[in-house]
Amino acid sequence: MSSQDTDEPVQAEQDRRWMARALELAEQGARLGEVPVGALVVLEGEVIGEGWNQPISSHDPSAHAELVALRQAALRLQNYRLPGATLYVTLEPCTMCSGALIHSRISRLVYGATEPKAGVVESRAQLLSSAWFNWSVAVCGGVLAEQCSAQLSRFFAARRAEKKRLKNT
Repeated sequence: MSSQDTDEPVQAEQDRRWMARALELAEQGARLGEVPVGALVVLEGEVIGEGWNQPISSHDPSAHAELVALRQAALRLQNYRLPGATLYVTLEPCTMCSGALIHSRISRLVYGATEPKAGVVESRAQLLSSAWFNWSVAVCGGVLAEQCSAQLSRFFAARRAEKKRLKNT
């Protein structure tokens, strides 16, 4: 048995643990009325940045969970480059966030649910697989995908129910 064979189950367990934390962060966003997406940056087993979606509350269209977590991590390290770090996020990144992963030199992306409308890692495009970029990001999708997807579904169902209730009053 190679060391890679023994590392894979350990990595998968770590990925699930960190994704569970990302789900908690997403819930913080949901409580604020934001679309529940959570993200964290981990380097050498330590969280160095966390965030949740906050474009509405911050009046900032770029305040996606990934960017909030990347900004926090970069400030903590006092470096805009984050090689060796992994970004965990509950939803497949969009074009903007994928670009930020490349520019920040994130080494690994782990995401939960796919995003069929705007995801560009696997759903609408495979942007991070493009050969013309000067940085390569390893990708692992589908970690706790059912939980991530269910969290989003509950949020949007509640939002639709509230709109219906307001319309009928």
